Amino acid sequence: MDRLWQLMEETPMGGPFNPQSVLLSLLLAFVLGQVIAWVYYATHSGLSYSRSYVQSLIVITVVVAMVMAVIGNNIITAVGLMGALAIIRFRNVLKDTRDISFIFCSLVVGMAAGSHRYATAIIGTIVLCLIIIYLYFADFGAHEPHNGFLRFSLRGSIGPNHPITTVLRRFCGNYTLISVQDSGFGGPADYAYQLMIRNAARNEELVSELERVEGLENISLTMQEQLLEV
Repeated sequence: MDRLWQLMEETPMGGPFNPQSVLLSLLLAFVLGQVIAWVYYATHSGLSYSRSYVQSLIVITVVVAMVMAVIGNNIITAVGLMGALAIIRFRNVLKDTRDISFIFCSLVVGMAAGSHRYATAIIGTIVLCLIIIYLYFADFGAHEPHNGFLRFSLRGSIGPNHPITTVLRRFCGNYTLISVQDSGFGGPADYAYQLMIRNAARNEELVSELERVEGLENISLTMQEQLLEV
């Protein structure tokens, strides 16, 4: 370990690239890429998790470090490499802005490791990961006026003292009727509500209470991060 830190201190920023320094850059990029990938894995929420994306965070960090080693201090090589990379077309669309930010993290850390800016790569990775962990546990920016979507079919109308209204008052902080679709042939009407459920752990109890209401059919409760259908 002492020899490793000594080698990192002896390698000048932007200095000559030799097999020893290139190997150190790639190994450091691999380790830091894994740190970024583990933080993404631990703080990920939602249904769009991809194993290949997590692995790509590590590979991108190492590849960018290798690209920086290939370029070195040669401008001609840099221009040629840009032309070669321009041929590649990336058609995978990232819908989550957070996923894009992790790609940028891997790119920047790989560039720092590949250009012998080892201290910048290590400190930058630590700071970025601490920020991401803080944002995750602090739930920063969360704004959920409604966290559930309820659909069901019912014959007749729903009044202020209807059993459905009583159940919704019991489990929800607030609820809003957003649509009512009547079949027009004497069949049940389809109702859609937006809900702010106080305790998501009681979703099954909420659905059970709704099932006891006479005439209620096709109950469907959809949450932002989980789906419960009956």
